[in-house]
Order: sequence, then C-alpha cells, then structure tokens
Amino acid sequence: MRPTSKKLLAISLAASMALAACGGDDDTDVAQSGDPAPVEETTTTTESSDEMDMEEGETAGTETGAATLRANMTSLLQEHVYLAGIAIETALDAGGDMEAAPVQAAVATLDANSVALSEAIGSVAGDENAEAFLGLWREHIGFFVDYTLGKATGDQAAADQALTDLQGYQQAAGDFFEEITAGELPADALVESLDVHIETLTAAIDALVAGDAEAFDLLQAAADHMPMAATAIAGAVVAAVPDMFDGEVDSAPAETRAVLTDLLQEHVYLAGIAIEQAVEAGGDMEAPAVQAAVATLDANSVELAEVVGSVSTPEDQEAFLGLWREHIGFFVDYTLGKATGDDAAAEQALTDLDGYQQAAGDFFERITGGELPADALVASLDEHVATLTTAIDSLIAGETSVFDDLRAAGQHMPMAAAALSAAIVAATS
Repeated sequence: MRPTSKKLLAISLAASMALAACGGDDDTDVAQSGDPAPVEETTTTTESSDEMDMEEGETAGTETGAATLRANMTSLLQEHVYLAGIAIETALDAGGDMEAAPVQAAVATLDANSVALSEAIGSVAGDENAEAFLGLWREHIGFFVDYTLGKATGDQAAADQALTDLQGYQQAAGDFFEEITAGELPADALVESLDVHIETLTAAIDALVAGDAEAFDLLQAAADHMPMAATAIAGAVVAAVPDMFDGEVDSAPAETRAVLTDLLQEHVYLAGIAIEQAVEAGGDMEAPAVQAAVATLDANSVELAEVVGSVSTPEDQEAFLGLWREHIGFFVDYTLGKATGDDAAAEQALTDLDGYQQAAGDFFERITGGELPADALVASLDEHVATLTTAIDSLIAGETSVFDDLRAAGQHMPMAAAALSAAIVAATS
C-alpha cells in the first residue's frame, strides 16, 4: 500500500508549519544544483506589506535550494524505476534480444536518466565522483538486466548470481554515499534502502516475466520507494554542504513540492504504460492487461485528488477527480482515433482536451485564491497535452523515439509541480 496518509498529513500541515519554514535568513540566494529543468515562477498580489513578505517567503519555501534538490532527486530516482521497467518489458517483448532497435532505444533513454543523476551528484561532489557514481549506477542496471534474462530463460543460477552482484553493488553504493556526504548518510542506511529497491523491482520483473497483470501495481510500488530514498540522499547532501543550499529538505513546503512532483510525473509514466498496453491489445480496453494498467493509473488519480482535497474541500476533491479522469479518457480517445485512422475522433479528443485545460485552469485559480492564475495553468497544460500526444503518435507509428518522447512528457511535470506547490503553500499560509 502506498503511504498516502503520511503524504496527505504533511501537506495538510503546510498552513501551520509554513511560517516557521520561511523564518530565519532563508532569503539569501544560494546555488541550486542538479536542476533538470527551469522552475516556472508564480507571482502574487496582496494588500499589505506584511502579507506580501509572508507570501514571498512561502513561495521561496518551495523553491529553496533544499526543496529543489529534494524535488529533483525525487523526479530522477522515480524516473529511473519507470524507465527501467519500460526497458525491461521492451527487452522481454523482443525475446531477450538486447540488440533489437526498440530495446536499444529504451536502454538509451534509461541511460540518459543515469547520466542526469550522475550530473546531479557531480554538481555537489565534483566530476570525479560523478564519474564514479555513473559507473556504479550503470553496473547495477546491468545486474537487473542479468536477473531479467535469467528469469526469462529459466536460468536460475544466472538470476541468483545477479542478486549476489546486486548485493555487492549495495555495499559499494553505501560506501560511496557515506564518503561524499561525510558520514551524513551512513552506508548501512543506504544499503537498507537499496534492499527495498531491489526487492520491489525484482518483484515487478518477476511479474513481467510471468505475464502477470499485477506487474503494473508492483512497478508502481517500486517507484513509490524512490521519493523516500530521494529525501534521505537530499537531506544528507544538504547537511554535508549546508552553504550550498538554503532551506530545509523536510519543511512542509519542500514536502508539498516533492509529493506533487512524485504524483504528477508518475501520472505521465503510468498513462504511457496504460496507453501502450491498449495499443498492444489492438484497442481492446477490456483486455486484462489493459484493465490492470488502467487501474494502476487510476490509483494515482485518486491520490492526486486526495492531495487536492487535503488543501481544499471534499467537494473540490471529488470535482478534481472527475476532471482528471475525464482528461485521461480524452487521451485514450486520441490514441484510439490515431490507431484506427479516425482523424475526426482524434481531433475531437484534442478539442475536448482544450476544454479540460480551461476547466482545470479555472478550478485551480479558484482553490488557490488566484495564486495560480487560470492562464498560467492552461499554458502548462498545453505543454502536457503537446508532449504526451507526441509520445502517443510515436508509439502508434512504432518509432523508437517514443521512449525519449515519453521522458520529455514526464520531465514537464516537475515544473508544473513547482508552480502548483508554490500556489498551494501561498494560498494556505
């Protein structure tokens, strides 16, 4: 079960904790390392100078160096799991042929994430450590591939050797992070966290190999572990080099931004997986694998709605869930229209998505008291629609660019999360 209640509690406390979180000398500009993409800015209008100071502080609370580092690590580590899962499924679909063009493309997209992670490490620990991390990280991905191929071919000895190799990786990674954080992240603590990473991802791999529809929930469970790992790593880095980062990793505004980064980016990956399953099933939305993938996606939608409800009302939670599910349906309509050559249906889906954008913009402008203007959200949703439909087009056309296109769609969401979290914190402070 995903720790929804813990996440919601942290967000619901944002209003009471935010003033403390923005106290002290956090207005000092500090280098913010590891950003995969620029953060969208929001502006606020208030009637008094005291209110202006508080709201600017609250916005800064979601944009401090510590909050940004945590959000970026959340994005990159979660992305690792989903891209690994997609690459593994692609390899299984290719019968284990690692040289097949789709497999090579999926692995290349996964490796781009690995490079981005190493650059984030290097931004605070230097180029030499970035290179060392990249070697370790790529090696552990190779061990997961070995495990997959062992399981797929019935070679239990190979699968067992991969698990042994992964244990060696755990210790090496633990020692690495203990060293670069000057002991702030003890090796034993990271080894324990990596135990969970290995257990959850190998469980998902087992389900994929077996053709078990539970694979989607298991992959989500593996990804759901990563925000906790991101928080631990970010916290240790900030503690080790406090002069590089203002703010606190575990402040309520930082939590709000990280939770939204997690859930919004996950939406894209789960939507992409569900759409791929639907295309693979020839558009049969009743196929068991499609139903299972859609159910996993819908669990993410429910969590997002609960987050909205935690900072507004139960009625708003229900309204958002209806809107969000509807927009997912429009993406499905677009996919089926494109897949069947029904251009009119695809165009209607785009028209429907235009209507959703305005409705969602109006909704969030209202619940944030104008802190997130409708026009700003509509512009962000334009990008969401454009990037995800590009990935859908690539998928239907059988183009290997689909993996990079899906990643591009996913990478837009941390920016949306930054803007939305800043508005929420400002509105509830």
